Amino acid sequence: MVSRVEHPAGGYKKIFETCEELAEPIPAQVTGRIPSWLKGSLLRLGPGLFEVGSEPFYHLFDGQALMHKFDFKNGQVTYYRKFIKTDAYVRAMTEKRIVITEFGTFAYPDPCKNIFSRFFSYFKGVEVTDNCLVNVYPIGEDFYACTETNYITKVNTETLETLKKVDLCNYVSINGVTAHPQIDADGTVYNIGNCMGKGASLAYNIISIPPAQKDKSDPIEKSKVVVQFPSSERFKPSYVHSFGMTPNYFVFVETPVKINLLKFLGAWSIRGSNYMDCFESNETMGTWFHLASRNPAGYIDYKFRGSAINVFHHINCYEDQGFVVVDLCTWKGFEFVYNYLYLANLRENWEEVKKAAMMAPQPEVRRYVFPLDIEKEEQGKNLISLPYTTATAVMRYDGTIWLEPEVLFSGPRQAFEFPQINYKRFGGKNYSYAYGLGLNHFIPDRICKLNVRTKETWVWQEPDSYPSEPLFVQSPDGVDEDDGVLLTIVVNPGAAQRPGYLLILNAKDLTEIARAEVEVMIPVTFHGMYKP
Repeated sequence: MVSRVEHPAGGYKKIFETCEELAEPIPAQVTGRIPSWLKGSLLRLGPGLFEVGSEPFYHLFDGQALMHKFDFKNGQVTYYRKFIKTDAYVRAMTEKRIVITEFGTFAYPDPCKNIFSRFFSYFKGVEVTDNCLVNVYPIGEDFYACTETNYITKVNTETLETLKKVDLCNYVSINGVTAHPQIDADGTVYNIGNCMGKGASLAYNIISIPPAQKDKSDPIEKSKVVVQFPSSERFKPSYVHSFGMTPNYFVFVETPVKINLLKFLGAWSIRGSNYMDCFESNETMGTWFHLASRNPAGYIDYKFRGSAINVFHHINCYEDQGFVVVDLCTWKGFEFVYNYLYLANLRENWEEVKKAAMMAPQPEVRRYVFPLDIEKEEQGKNLISLPYTTATAVMRYDGTIWLEPEVLFSGPRQAFEFPQINYKRFGGKNYSYAYGLGLNHFIPDRICKLNVRTKETWVWQEPDSYPSEPLFVQSPDGVDEDDGVLLTIVVNPGAAQRPGYLLILNAKDLTEIARAEVEVMIPVTFHGMYKP
C-alpha cells in the first residue's frame, strides 16, 4: 500500500493555489460509464482562497471555505463550486485583507486605524473564525458546513448558497465541536468538544442533536449534553478531531497534543498569536483512552493508557464478546503533526518535502482493544482474549490498564488517512474493509483499500495525480460489504485541457469504472458526503 510514484515535477503544488468560484455548473466529459443507480450529488469542502490581496494564509487549514459539487443525472455529470459566505470571507473581501485570525494566520488590526484604535483592538478578546472549510453533514432536513469552532454554517446543497451562521454555544455547553460527528440510523447527530466542567476544570462533552422534528422546528434548539469525559489536565484540553461510537459506548482518545487555554485567552490578545501558537505537547502523559456508556449515559472510570500518539481520524469501532475494538489512523509520538502542514512546507520541491516528512511523527493504522470486564483480573495479565487480534491490555500495579495495539498497516512516511468504510451498514459493527487516502510524505497520491482482518491491500495510483478522501457509496442491490463504488476528486496538473476530474472506482478491487473530467483546476478538499 506504499506509493510507487515520486513527484519531482512538483505538480502537487497546484492543489494549494487559489481558484475562482463558478457562475454556473459546467458539464464534465465522461469516460467510461456512470452507474445508472448513481444519482444525487458529491459534496466536498476545502480551502479555495489562499491569500487576500497581498496577505497570504500560512497554514493548510487557513484558506477560505470553498464548497464543491458534482451532480449525477442520467449518466451525465456537472461540476459547480462556490465560496461559503462566512463572516471571515465576506469581511476579508470587503476590507481586502485578512480580518479574522485563522488556524495558522494572525489577522493584524486595520492599518488605517489610528494607533489608539489598533492598540485597543488587541484587547477585545478572541474573535473565533467561522471559516467552515472542513466538512459538511446533515442535521434534520438541513445541511451544515463546519470547521472545529462553535460556528456551523447552514448551506443550500442545491444552489450552494450560504443561508445562516449558527453559534452552538447558544444551545449547549460547548466551546467548539469536531468536524466529524457520528450520526445514528435515526438521524441523531452526536459530537464532542471541550467545555468548562466541575470545579472550574476543563472537560469534554458529548452532545446530541435530535433528528428532523415532526413539528418542523429546528433540531438544534433541542441539543443537549449526553455525557461528560474528564480532562487529564485542568486548563489544557487535548486537541480533538474525531471520536468513536458503538451501539452502547462512546470512545474518546485523549492525546498529548494540548491547547494552552491561558495562552489562548491571554497572550493572543497582547502578542498577536494564532491558534497554532497555542498548541503544546505534554511529553510525559502518553495517551489516555476513555469510555462512556450510552444508555444509561455515564462515564466508565477505567484508566486505559498507552504510548503517545496523534489521532485525527477514527476508522471504526465495535463491540465483540465483552470488548470494544477501536481502529484508528495514528501518528507515533507527542509532536503535533499539524506543525508540518504549513503551506510553505507543502509547496516545497519534492526532495525538501521528503526531508521535512523524515522528521515528522510516523503514521500507522492501529487497532486497540478495551476490555469491559476487568474487576477480578490479576496484575500483569493480558485481558484480551479475542482470537483474531494481537492487541493487548495489561493491568498495572497502579490500577491503570496499559494498551498495546495491533498494527494493521505501517509504511515509512506512507500514511493511510482520511478513512472511510461502508458506514451505512457497518458503522459501529464488526467489519472487514477500510478505504483511505494515501499520503506520500504528506502529499496525497493514491487511493487505498485495507482488509482489517487479513491486512491485504489494494491501491489505485497514476503518475502526477493527486486524489482526495474516497467516499464509499453502496450499490442498491449490494450483498457484500464492499459492493459499491468509491468517489474521489483527482487533480492532474499536467493535463493539457481537463486537469480536474471525479473518479469512480469499483470498491471491490479499485479498478476504474468511470471518470468525469472538467476544464478547471480543483484545489485540495478535506471531507464531504454523498447526498442521494
